[in-house]
Amino acid sequence: MSKNGAPFITFEGGEGSGKSTQVEILNRTLLQADIDVLSLREPGGTPGAEHIRELVLHRDTELWTPVTEALLMSASRSDLVSKRLIPALDKGVWVLCDRFTDSTLAYQGFGHKLGYEAIDALNHFTVSDLKPDLTFVFELNPELGLERAEVRDGAKDRIEAYDINFHRRVAEGFAEVIKRNPDRCISINALLDIDIISKQILQEVDRRFGKQKSASV
Repeated sequence: MSKNGAPFITFEGGEGSGKSTQVEILNRTLLQADIDVLSLREPGGTPGAEHIRELVLHRDTELWTPVTEALLMSASRSDLVSKRLIPALDKGVWVLCDRFTDSTLAYQGFGHKLGYEAIDALNHFTVSDLKPDLTFVFELNPELGLERAEVRDGAKDRIEAYDINFHRRVAEGFAEVIKRNPDRCISINALLDIDIISKQILQEVDRRFGKQKSASV
């Protein structure tokens, strides 16, 4: 929790898990409860980070090596943290982020087999001791998630285009993140109805931070 009591909440999961929808719902709910909140996404969130997002997601899968991809993700995150995330928390603004360091652990650490410890060290170099106060990890069968993502987007981005074994390893990576961070991470069954998931999320946010008693989904 920031020095001003503002929580930092992240949403993690594989492709097509529905986490981005839940970020939007919680953001709207908090605003309705007169809570100052900033919603961010990774990679992206600043002009420089959005340029990196374009490079990482919308180019040929063979353009970047796994190490280069991890460094690009970290460069984007460094810009976002220093220019928007930390300043918001310092002002007492709640921050919601669609992906953060756990995604790098899962995608580059497990998906690309760079290793948990190597990516954990890179994450620490990038953001120091900054960690989310609460993380919702959306768990979904990778095959179904990719089908959902393709229906949603109409075409695969660079990450979605990796083979199914990559995405299975990503799912294993998120499971490992939950295992290693049981106090911070809450597993979400992404097969549940959107409204049920949003209520679960709000209840957990209210239980931990207790600042939106009047909010309702």
